[in-house]
Amino acid sequence: MRKSYKQYYLLVWISLILILGFVAVLATSYYVSRETLQRGLSENALPITGDNIYSEIQKDILRPVFVSAQMANDTFVRDWVIDGEQDIGQISKYLKEVKLKNNAISSFFVSDITKNYYYPDGLLKVIKDNEPRDQWFFRVRNLKAQYETNVDPDMANRDNMTIFTNYRVVNYEGKFIGAVGIGLTLDTMKHLIDSYQTRFNRSIYFVDKKGNVVLSGSAFTHKKANIDSIPGVKTLAKQILASSKNDSLHLEYSTDTENYYLNSRYIPELGWHLLVEQSFDGELKPLHRLLMMNAAIGLGITLTVMLIVLLSIRRYQNRIEKSAATDPLTKLLNRQAFDFVFQQAILDSERSRQPLCVALLDIDHFKKINDKHGHLIGDHVLKEIAAIAKRSLRESDVICRWGGEEFLLLLKNCSLEKATSIAENLRATIAANDFSRTTDLAKGRLSLTVSMGVAEYKSNESEDSMFERADVALYQAKEAGRNSVYFSE
Repeated sequence: MRKSYKQYYLLVWISLILILGFVAVLATSYYVSRETLQRGLSENALPITGDNIYSEIQKDILRPVFVSAQMANDTFVRDWVIDGEQDIGQISKYLKEVKLKNNAISSFFVSDITKNYYYPDGLLKVIKDNEPRDQWFFRVRNLKAQYETNVDPDMANRDNMTIFTNYRVVNYEGKFIGAVGIGLTLDTMKHLIDSYQTRFNRSIYFVDKKGNVVLSGSAFTHKKANIDSIPGVKTLAKQILASSKNDSLHLEYSTDTENYYLNSRYIPELGWHLLVEQSFDGELKPLHRLLMMNAAIGLGITLTVMLIVLLSIRRYQNRIEKSAATDPLTKLLNRQAFDFVFQQAILDSERSRQPLCVALLDIDHFKKINDKHGHLIGDHVLKEIAAIAKRSLRESDVICRWGGEEFLLLLKNCSLEKATSIAENLRATIAANDFSRTTDLAKGRLSLTVSMGVAEYKSNESEDSMFERADVALYQAKEAGRNSVYFSE
Protein backbone atom coordinates (compact mmCIF):
# COMPACT_ATOMS: atom_id res chain seq x y z
CA MET A 1 0.00 0.00 0.00
CA ARG A 2 2.85 2.34 0.89
CA LYS A 3 4.66 1.45 -2.30
CA SER A 4 1.51 2.05 -4.36
CA TYR A 5 1.09 5.46 -2.72
CA LYS A 6 4.69 6.37 -3.52
CA GLN A 7 4.22 5.29 -7.11
CA TYR A 8 1.27 7.65 -7.56
CA TYR A 9 2.54 10.42 -5.28
CA LEU A 10 3.30 12.69 -8.24
CA LEU A 11 -0.05 11.96 -9.85
CA VAL A 12 -1.86 12.82 -6.62
CA TRP A 13 -0.11 16.18 -6.41
CA ILE A 14 -0.65 16.97 -10.09
CA SER A 15 -4.33 16.06 -9.74
CA LEU A 16 -4.70 18.24 -6.65
CA ILE A 17 -3.00 21.16 -8.40
CA LEU A 18 -5.22 20.74 -11.47
CA ILE A 19 -8.40 20.46 -9.43
CA LEU A 20 -7.54 23.34 -7.10
CA GLY A 21 -6.48 25.49 -10.04
CA PHE A 22 -9.63 24.68 -11.96
CA VAL A 23 -11.86 25.33 -8.94
CA ALA A 24 -10.04 28.60 -8.23
CA VAL A 25 -10.41 29.79 -11.83
CA LEU A 26 -14.05 28.70 -11.93
CA ALA A 27 -14.90 30.35 -8.60
CA THR A 28 -13.04 33.54 -9.50
CA SER A 29 -14.71 33.81 -12.89
CA TYR A 30 -18.10 33.15 -11.32
CA TYR A 31 -17.74 35.80 -8.62
CA VAL A 32 -16.29 38.32 -11.06
CA SER A 33 -19.11 37.62 -13.51
CA ARG A 34 -21.66 37.79 -10.70
CA GLU A 35 -20.31 41.10 -9.46
CA THR A 36 -20.17 42.49 -13.00
CA LEU A 37 -23.71 41.31 -13.67
CA GLN A 38 -24.89 42.76 -10.36
CA ARG A 39 -23.25 46.12 -11.03
CA GLY A 40 -24.37 46.15 -14.66
CA LEU A 41 -27.94 45.31 -13.72
CA SER A 42 -28.23 47.92 -10.95
CA GLU A 43 -26.27 50.71 -12.60
CA ASN A 44 -26.86 50.22 -16.31
CA ALA A 45 -29.36 47.64 -17.51
CA LEU A 46 -32.21 48.44 -15.12
CA PRO A 47 -31.93 52.26 -15.38
CA ILE A 48 -31.69 52.04 -19.18
CA THR A 49 -34.73 49.78 -19.19
CA GLY A 50 -36.53 52.25 -16.94
CA ASP A 51 -35.66 55.06 -19.37
CA ASN A 52 -36.84 53.00 -22.33
CA ILE A 53 -40.09 52.16 -20.58
CA TYR A 54 -40.53 55.83 -19.64
CA SER A 55 -40.10 56.71 -23.31
CA GLU A 56 -42.71 54.12 -24.22
CA ILE A 57 -45.02 55.52 -21.54
CA GLN A 58 -44.60 59.00 -22.95
CA LYS A 59 -45.64 57.62 -26.30
CA ASP A 60 -48.52 55.43 -25.13
CA ILE A 61 -49.74 56.36 -21.65
CA LEU A 62 -48.92 60.06 -21.67
CA ARG A 63 -50.38 60.58 -25.11
CA PRO A 64 -53.83 61.30 -23.59
CA VAL A 65 -52.22 64.15 -21.61
CA PHE A 66 -50.83 65.75 -24.75
CA VAL A 67 -54.06 65.22 -26.68
CA SER A 68 -56.10 66.69 -23.82
CA ALA A 69 -53.78 69.71 -23.72
CA GLN A 70 -54.36 70.27 -27.43
CA MET A 71 -58.13 70.00 -26.91
CA ALA A 72 -58.08 72.46 -23.97
CA ASN A 73 -56.20 75.03 -26.05
CA ASP A 74 -58.22 74.50 -29.20
CA THR A 75 -59.94 77.79 -30.17
CA PHE A 76 -62.89 75.81 -31.51
CA VAL A 77 -63.76 74.48 -28.05
CA ARG A 78 -63.37 77.89 -26.44
CA ASP A 79 -65.39 79.71 -29.09
CA TRP A 80 -68.13 77.06 -29.07
CA VAL A 81 -68.60 77.46 -25.31
CA ILE A 82 -68.36 81.24 -25.42
CA ASP A 83 -70.95 81.29 -28.22
CA GLY A 84 -73.46 79.55 -25.94
CA GLU A 85 -73.03 75.83 -26.81
CA GLN A 86 -75.77 76.14 -29.42
CA ASP A 87 -74.95 73.32 -31.88
CA ILE A 88 -74.39 70.08 -29.95
CA GLY A 89 -73.63 68.35 -33.24
CA GLN A 90 -70.47 70.40 -33.66
CA ILE A 91 -68.95 69.40 -30.33
CA SER A 92 -70.07 65.77 -30.80
CA LYS A 93 -68.42 65.64 -34.20
CA TYR A 94 -65.27 67.18 -32.76
CA LEU A 95 -65.12 64.67 -29.85
CA LYS A 96 -65.78 61.75 -32.15
CA GLU A 97 -62.92 62.85 -34.43
CA VAL A 98 -60.57 63.13 -31.45
CA LYS A 99 -61.58 59.69 -30.16
CA LEU A 100 -61.11 57.95 -33.51
CA LYS A 101 -57.91 59.74 -34.42
CA ASN A 102 -56.24 58.86 -31.11
CA ASN A 103 -57.78 55.40 -30.71
CA ALA A 104 -59.22 56.41 -27.33
CA ILE A 105 -62.01 54.64 -25.51
CA SER A 106 -63.78 57.92 -24.83
CA SER A 107 -63.50 61.69 -25.24
CA PHE A 108 -65.53 64.36 -23.46
CA PHE A 109 -66.14 68.00 -22.67
CA VAL A 110 -68.00 69.25 -19.58
CA SER A 111 -69.15 72.87 -19.53
CA ASP A 112 -68.86 74.87 -16.31
CA ILE A 113 -71.52 77.22 -17.62
CA THR A 114 -74.31 74.71 -18.40
CA LYS A 115 -72.87 71.72 -16.51
CA ASN A 116 -73.58 69.66 -19.65
CA TYR A 117 -71.47 66.51 -20.18
CA TYR A 118 -70.81 66.08 -23.90
CA TYR A 119 -69.35 62.94 -25.52
CA PRO A 120 -69.07 61.70 -29.15
CA ASP A 121 -72.74 60.67 -29.30
CA GLY A 122 -74.04 64.00 -28.00
CA LEU A 123 -75.18 65.08 -24.54
CA LEU A 124 -74.60 62.37 -21.95
CA LYS A 125 -75.99 64.11 -18.86
CA VAL A 126 -76.00 67.22 -16.73
CA ILE A 127 -73.57 67.00 -13.81
CA LYS A 128 -74.60 67.92 -10.28
CA ASP A 129 -72.55 69.06 -7.35
CA ASN A 130 -74.30 66.57 -5.03
CA GLU A 131 -73.62 63.58 -7.29
CA PRO A 132 -70.61 61.54 -6.03
CA ARG A 133 -69.70 60.46 -9.52
CA ASP A 134 -69.48 64.09 -10.63
CA GLN A 135 -67.14 65.27 -7.90
CA TRP A 136 -64.14 64.89 -10.16
CA PHE A 137 -65.33 67.92 -12.20
CA PHE A 138 -65.57 70.22 -9.22
CA ARG A 139 -62.16 68.98 -8.09
CA VAL A 140 -60.70 69.83 -11.50
CA ARG A 141 -62.33 73.28 -11.40
CA ASN A 142 -60.42 74.05 -8.20
CA LEU A 143 -57.12 72.55 -9.38
CA LYS A 144 -54.06 74.73 -9.35
CA ALA A 145 -52.47 72.45 -11.94
CA GLN A 146 -53.70 72.39 -15.51
CA TYR A 147 -54.79 68.75 -15.45
CA GLU A 148 -55.08 65.55 -13.44
CA THR A 149 -55.03 61.86 -14.21
CA ASN A 150 -57.34 59.56 -12.34
CA VAL A 151 -59.05 56.19 -12.60
CA ASP A 152 -62.87 56.24 -12.61
CA PRO A 153 -65.76 54.21 -14.07
CA ASP A 154 -66.81 55.60 -17.46
CA MET A 155 -70.59 56.03 -17.70
CA ALA A 156 -70.32 56.41 -21.47
CA ASN A 157 -68.53 53.08 -21.72
CA ARG A 158 -70.66 50.76 -19.56
CA ASP A 159 -68.88 51.89 -16.39
CA ASN A 160 -65.59 50.22 -17.41
CA MET A 161 -62.69 51.42 -15.27
CA THR A 162 -60.95 54.05 -17.33
CA ILE A 163 -57.87 56.21 -16.95
CA PHE A 164 -59.03 59.78 -17.59
CA THR A 165 -56.93 62.82 -18.31
CA ASN A 166 -59.03 65.78 -17.12
CA TYR A 167 -57.71 69.05 -18.52
CA ARG A 168 -58.91 72.51 -17.47
CA VAL A 169 -60.32 74.75 -20.24
CA VAL A 170 -60.16 78.50 -19.72
CA ASN A 171 -61.40 81.39 -21.86
CA TYR A 172 -59.24 84.12 -23.30
CA GLU A 173 -59.25 85.95 -19.98
CA GLY A 174 -58.07 82.82 -18.12
CA LYS A 175 -61.43 82.07 -16.50
CA PHE A 176 -62.35 78.38 -16.07
CA ILE A 177 -65.13 77.41 -18.51
CA GLY A 178 -65.00 73.61 -18.47
CA ALA A 179 -62.97 70.37 -18.53
CA VAL A 180 -61.93 68.32 -21.54
CA GLY A 181 -60.07 65.07 -22.00
CA ILE A 182 -59.91 61.50 -23.27
CA GLY A 183 -59.81 58.14 -21.55
CA LEU A 184 -58.12 54.77 -21.98
CA THR A 185 -59.52 51.64 -20.36
CA LEU A 186 -57.48 49.87 -17.70
CA ASP A 187 -57.51 46.75 -19.86
CA THR A 188 -55.85 48.70 -22.65
CA MET A 189 -53.26 50.01 -20.22
CA LYS A 190 -52.68 46.55 -18.75
CA HIS A 191 -52.03 45.19 -22.22
CA LEU A 192 -49.47 47.94 -22.70
CA ILE A 193 -47.81 47.04 -19.39
CA ASP A 194 -47.82 43.34 -20.33
CA SER A 195 -46.18 44.18 -23.65
CA TYR A 196 -43.50 46.22 -21.84
CA GLN A 197 -42.83 43.36 -19.43
CA THR A 198 -42.55 40.86 -22.27
CA ARG A 199 -40.20 43.07 -24.27
CA PHE A 200 -37.98 44.16 -21.41
CA ASN A 201 -38.30 41.07 -19.17
CA ARG A 202 -38.97 43.22 -16.12
CA SER A 203 -41.83 43.61 -13.62
CA ILE A 204 -43.53 47.00 -14.15
CA TYR A 205 -46.20 48.77 -12.11
CA PHE A 206 -47.34 52.25 -11.06
CA VAL A 207 -48.15 53.64 -7.63
CA ASP A 208 -49.73 56.96 -6.74
CA LYS A 209 -48.38 59.53 -4.31
CA LYS A 210 -49.81 57.57 -1.39
CA GLY A 211 -48.13 54.33 -2.47
CA ASN A 212 -51.25 52.59 -3.77
CA VAL A 213 -50.75 50.36 -6.78
CA VAL A 214 -52.89 52.00 -9.49
CA LEU A 215 -51.74 50.18 -12.61
CA SER A 216 -49.93 46.91 -13.21
CA GLY A 217 -49.69 44.00 -15.59
CA SER A 218 -52.04 41.04 -15.52
CA ALA A 219 -49.47 38.83 -13.74
CA PHE A 220 -48.84 41.25 -10.87
CA THR A 221 -49.73 39.58 -7.55
CA HIS A 222 -50.23 42.68 -5.40
CA LYS A 223 -53.00 44.50 -7.27
CA LYS A 224 -54.69 47.35 -5.35
CA ALA A 225 -52.14 46.96 -2.54
CA ASN A 226 -50.00 49.63 -0.97
CA ILE A 227 -46.27 49.26 -1.31
CA ASP A 228 -46.10 49.52 2.50
CA SER A 229 -47.54 45.98 2.56
CA ILE A 230 -45.55 44.41 -0.30
CA PRO A 231 -42.73 42.18 1.04
CA GLY A 232 -39.33 43.66 0.42
CA VAL A 233 -40.60 46.79 -1.33
CA LYS A 234 -42.07 48.08 1.92
CA THR A 235 -38.55 48.74 3.20
CA LEU A 236 -38.12 51.22 0.34
CA ALA A 237 -41.61 52.77 0.42
CA LYS A 238 -40.66 56.02 2.16
CA GLN A 239 -37.66 56.51 -0.10
CA ILE A 240 -39.76 55.92 -3.22
CA LEU A 241 -42.66 58.19 -2.22
CA ALA A 242 -40.32 60.95 -1.03
CA SER A 243 -39.08 61.44 -4.58
CA SER A 244 -41.01 64.13 -6.45
CA LYS A 245 -38.51 64.80 -9.23
CA ASN A 246 -38.28 63.07 -12.56
CA ASP A 247 -35.06 61.34 -11.51
CA SER A 248 -34.27 57.65 -11.35
CA LEU A 249 -33.68 55.93 -8.03
CA HIS A 250 -31.53 52.78 -8.12
CA LEU A 251 -32.62 50.60 -5.20
CA GLU A 252 -32.45 46.99 -4.09
CA TYR A 253 -34.29 44.78 -1.65
CA SER A 254 -34.54 41.16 -0.59
CA THR A 255 -37.33 38.76 0.23
CA ASP A 256 -37.08 35.40 1.93
CA THR A 257 -36.37 33.71 -1.38
CA GLU A 258 -34.90 36.23 -3.83
CA ASN A 259 -32.91 39.44 -4.30
CA TYR A 260 -34.33 42.26 -6.42
CA TYR A 261 -33.14 45.48 -8.01
CA LEU A 262 -35.66 48.26 -8.39
CA ASN A 263 -35.64 51.43 -10.48
CA SER A 264 -38.09 54.13 -9.42
CA ARG A 265 -39.02 57.28 -11.37
CA TYR A 266 -41.66 59.89 -10.58
CA ILE A 267 -43.78 60.87 -13.59
CA PRO A 268 -45.18 64.34 -12.91
CA GLU A 269 -47.52 64.22 -15.92
CA LEU A 270 -49.37 61.31 -14.27
CA GLY A 271 -48.57 62.07 -10.66
CA TRP A 272 -47.49 58.42 -10.34
CA HIS A 273 -44.27 56.60 -9.57
CA LEU A 274 -43.06 54.14 -12.18
CA LEU A 275 -41.46 51.06 -10.58
CA VAL A 276 -39.37 48.68 -12.67
CA GLU A 277 -37.91 45.71 -10.83
CA GLN A 278 -35.86 42.70 -11.76
CA SER A 279 -35.03 39.52 -9.87
CA PHE A 280 -31.25 39.22 -9.60
CA ASP A 281 -31.56 35.49 -8.97
CA GLY A 282 -33.43 35.17 -12.25
CA GLU A 283 -30.60 36.94 -14.05
CA LEU A 284 -28.15 34.53 -12.41
CA LYS A 285 -29.76 31.45 -13.98
CA PRO A 286 -27.91 31.84 -17.31
CA LEU A 287 -24.72 32.40 -15.34
CA HIS A 288 -25.40 29.23 -13.32
CA ARG A 289 -25.97 27.30 -16.55
CA LEU A 290 -22.72 28.68 -17.93
CA LEU A 291 -21.00 27.76 -14.66
CA MET A 292 -22.28 24.20 -14.88
CA MET A 293 -21.25 23.98 -18.53
CA ASN A 294 -17.77 25.30 -17.73
CA ALA A 295 -17.57 22.93 -14.76
CA ALA A 296 -18.50 19.98 -16.97
CA ILE A 297 -16.00 21.00 -19.66
CA GLY A 298 -13.32 21.70 -17.07
CA LEU A 299 -14.00 18.41 -15.31
CA GLY A 300 -13.75 16.57 -18.62
CA ILE A 301 -10.48 18.30 -19.45
CA THR A 302 -9.14 17.69 -15.93
CA LEU A 303 -10.04 14.00 -16.06
CA THR A 304 -8.52 13.71 -19.53
CA VAL A 305 -5.29 15.37 -18.40
CA MET A 306 -5.24 13.22 -15.28
CA LEU A 307 -5.74 10.08 -17.38
CA ILE A 308 -2.97 11.10 -19.77
CA VAL A 309 -0.68 11.89 -16.84
CA LEU A 310 -1.61 8.59 -15.15
CA LEU A 311 -0.88 6.59 -18.29
CA SER A 312 2.35 8.51 -18.86
CA ILE A 313 3.47 8.03 -15.26
CA ARG A 314 2.55 4.34 -15.28
CA ARG A 315 4.36 3.83 -18.56
CA TYR A 316 7.36 5.78 -17.30
CA GLN A 317 7.35 3.94 -13.98
CA ASN A 318 7.03 0.59 -15.70
CA ARG A 319 10.01 1.45 -17.85
CA ILE A 320 11.98 2.61 -14.81
CA GLU A 321 10.96 -0.44 -12.77
CA LYS A 322 11.73 -2.74 -15.65
CA SER A 323 15.03 -1.01 -16.21
CA ALA A 324 15.84 -1.12 -12.51
CA ALA A 325 14.74 -4.74 -12.05
CA THR A 326 16.03 -6.41 -15.22
CA ASP A 327 19.34 -6.93 -16.88
CA PRO A 328 19.28 -4.95 -20.15
CA LEU A 329 21.13 -7.66 -22.11
CA THR A 330 19.43 -10.90 -21.05
CA LYS A 331 16.11 -9.35 -19.84
CA LEU A 332 16.45 -11.47 -16.68
CA LEU A 333 16.06 -10.10 -13.17
CA ASN A 334 19.17 -8.28 -12.00
CA ARG A 335 20.84 -8.84 -8.66
CA GLN A 336 18.99 -5.99 -6.88
CA ALA A 337 15.56 -7.24 -7.97
CA PHE A 338 16.50 -10.81 -7.11
CA ASP A 339 17.20 -9.82 -3.51
CA PHE A 340 13.58 -8.81 -3.04
CA VAL A 341 12.29 -12.02 -4.69
CA PHE A 342 14.67 -14.12 -2.62
CA GLN A 343 13.56 -12.57 0.68
CA GLN A 344 9.93 -13.25 -0.21
CA ALA A 345 10.79 -16.84 -1.19
CA ILE A 346 12.47 -17.41 2.19
CA LEU A 347 9.35 -16.17 4.01
CA ASP A 348 7.14 -18.44 1.92
CA SER A 349 9.46 -21.40 2.55
CA GLU A 350 9.50 -20.91 6.29
CA ARG A 351 5.72 -20.46 6.40
CA SER A 352 4.94 -23.50 4.22
CA ARG A 353 7.87 -25.62 5.50
CA GLN A 354 8.84 -26.43 1.92
CA PRO A 355 12.48 -26.73 0.77
CA LEU A 356 14.18 -23.92 -1.15
CA CYS A 357 17.38 -24.21 -3.20
CA VAL A 358 19.64 -21.94 -5.22
CA ALA A 359 21.99 -22.92 -8.06
CA LEU A 360 24.87 -20.68 -9.09
CA LEU A 361 25.86 -21.09 -12.81
CA ASP A 362 29.15 -19.93 -14.30
CA ILE A 363 30.15 -20.16 -17.99
CA ASP A 364 33.42 -22.05 -18.39
CA HIS A 365 36.23 -20.11 -20.11
CA PHE A 366 33.92 -17.27 -21.11
CA LYS A 367 36.85 -14.85 -21.42
CA LYS A 368 38.26 -16.99 -24.24
CA ILE A 369 34.96 -16.66 -26.15
CA ASN A 370 35.17 -12.88 -25.94
CA ASP A 371 38.84 -12.85 -26.88
CA LYS A 372 38.41 -15.18 -29.83
CA HIS A 373 35.03 -14.19 -31.27
CA GLY A 374 34.47 -10.73 -29.86
CA HIS A 375 32.14 -9.23 -27.31
CA LEU A 376 29.10 -9.32 -29.63
CA ILE A 377 29.32 -13.11 -29.79
CA GLY A 378 29.91 -13.15 -26.06
CA ASP A 379 26.75 -11.12 -25.51
CA HIS A 380 24.84 -13.51 -27.76
CA VAL A 381 26.06 -16.47 -25.72
CA LEU A 382 24.80 -14.82 -22.53
CA LYS A 383 21.36 -14.22 -24.08
CA GLU A 384 21.21 -17.77 -25.46
CA ILE A 385 22.06 -19.31 -22.08
CA ALA A 386 19.38 -17.15 -20.46
CA ALA A 387 16.84 -18.42 -23.01
CA ILE A 388 17.87 -22.04 -22.49
CA ALA A 389 17.60 -21.67 -18.71
CA LYS A 390 14.11 -20.18 -19.00
CA ARG A 391 12.97 -23.11 -21.11
CA SER A 392 14.57 -25.69 -18.82
CA LEU A 393 13.23 -24.40 -15.50
CA ARG A 394 9.79 -24.73 -13.99
CA GLU A 395 7.30 -21.87 -14.13
CA SER A 396 7.71 -21.21 -10.41
CA ASP A 397 11.51 -21.00 -10.62
CA VAL A 398 13.34 -17.69 -10.95
CA ILE A 399 16.59 -16.95 -12.79
CA CYS A 400 18.67 -13.81 -12.60
CA ARG A 401 21.94 -12.54 -13.95
CA TRP A 402 24.25 -12.57 -10.94
CA GLY A 403 27.38 -11.08 -12.47
CA GLY A 404 29.36 -10.96 -15.74
CA GLU A 405 29.02 -14.61 -16.84
CA GLU A 406 27.28 -15.88 -13.71
CA PHE A 407 23.56 -16.70 -13.32
CA LEU A 408 21.64 -17.60 -10.18
CA LEU A 409 18.65 -19.94 -10.13
CA LEU A 410 16.04 -19.84 -7.36
CA LEU A 411 14.26 -23.19 -7.13
CA LYS A 412 11.13 -23.04 -5.00
CA ASN A 413 9.59 -26.11 -3.28
CA CYS A 414 12.58 -28.08 -4.41
CA SER A 415 14.78 -30.45 -2.39
CA LEU A 416 18.55 -30.50 -2.73
CA GLU A 417 18.38 -33.77 -4.68
CA LYS A 418 15.81 -32.47 -7.11
CA ALA A 419 17.63 -29.16 -7.46
CA THR A 420 20.85 -30.97 -8.31
CA SER A 421 18.97 -33.01 -10.94
CA ILE A 422 17.51 -29.82 -12.49
CA ALA A 423 20.95 -28.22 -12.52
CA GLU A 424 22.47 -31.33 -14.17
CA ASN A 425 19.82 -31.34 -16.90
CA LEU A 426 20.46 -27.65 -17.58
CA ARG A 427 24.24 -28.24 -17.70
CA ALA A 428 23.78 -31.07 -20.19
CA THR A 429 21.43 -29.04 -22.36
CA ILE A 430 23.88 -26.15 -22.57
CA ALA A 431 26.81 -28.51 -23.33
CA ALA A 432 24.86 -30.10 -26.19
CA ASN A 433 23.77 -26.77 -27.71
CA ASP A 434 25.46 -25.39 -30.85
CA PHE A 435 25.66 -21.66 -30.26
CA SER A 436 26.86 -20.99 -33.79
CA ARG A 437 23.37 -21.61 -35.24
CA THR A 438 22.07 -18.34 -33.86
CA THR A 439 25.21 -16.25 -34.33
CA ASP A 440 26.98 -14.59 -37.22
CA LEU A 441 29.84 -17.13 -37.20
CA ALA A 442 30.58 -18.17 -40.76
CA LYS A 443 31.64 -21.71 -40.01
CA GLY A 444 32.46 -24.10 -37.25
CA ARG A 445 30.57 -25.25 -34.21
CA LEU A 446 30.50 -23.06 -31.14
CA SER A 447 30.11 -25.14 -28.00
CA LEU A 448 30.63 -24.28 -24.38
CA THR A 449 30.05 -25.70 -20.94
CA VAL A 450 28.99 -24.41 -17.57
CA SER A 451 29.78 -25.27 -13.97
CA MET A 452 27.15 -25.12 -11.25
CA GLY A 453 27.00 -25.11 -7.47
CA VAL A 454 23.77 -25.98 -5.61
CA ALA A 455 22.80 -25.22 -2.00
CA GLU A 456 19.63 -25.77 0.02
CA TYR A 457 18.31 -23.13 2.42
CA LYS A 458 18.71 -24.03 6.09
CA SER A 459 16.33 -22.71 8.73
CA ASN A 460 17.29 -19.25 10.00
CA GLU A 461 20.29 -19.19 7.66
CA SER A 462 21.38 -15.81 6.38
CA GLU A 463 21.27 -14.94 2.70
CA ASP A 464 25.02 -14.45 2.51
CA SER A 465 25.65 -17.83 4.14
CA MET A 466 23.49 -19.68 1.63
CA PHE A 467 25.04 -17.93 -1.37
CA GLU A 468 28.52 -18.56 0.04
CA ARG A 469 27.80 -22.31 0.25
CA ALA A 470 26.54 -22.30 -3.35
CA ASP A 471 29.68 -20.42 -4.40
CA VAL A 472 31.89 -22.97 -2.62
CA ALA A 473 30.13 -25.80 -4.47
CA LEU A 474 30.64 -23.92 -7.76
CA TYR A 475 34.35 -23.55 -6.95
CA GLN A 476 34.53 -27.29 -6.32
CA ALA A 477 32.94 -27.97 -9.72
CA LYS A 478 35.53 -25.78 -11.44
CA GLU A 479 38.36 -27.38 -9.49
CA ALA A 480 37.09 -30.80 -10.56
CA GLY A 481 37.56 -29.92 -14.23
CA ARG A 482 34.47 -27.72 -14.95
CA ASN A 483 31.35 -28.82 -16.88
CA SER A 484 29.92 -30.35 -13.72
CA VAL A 485 27.45 -29.81 -10.90
CA TYR A 486 28.39 -29.91 -7.22
CA PHE A 487 26.15 -29.33 -4.23
CA SER A 488 26.69 -28.16 -0.67
CA GLU A 489 25.17 -30.08 2.22
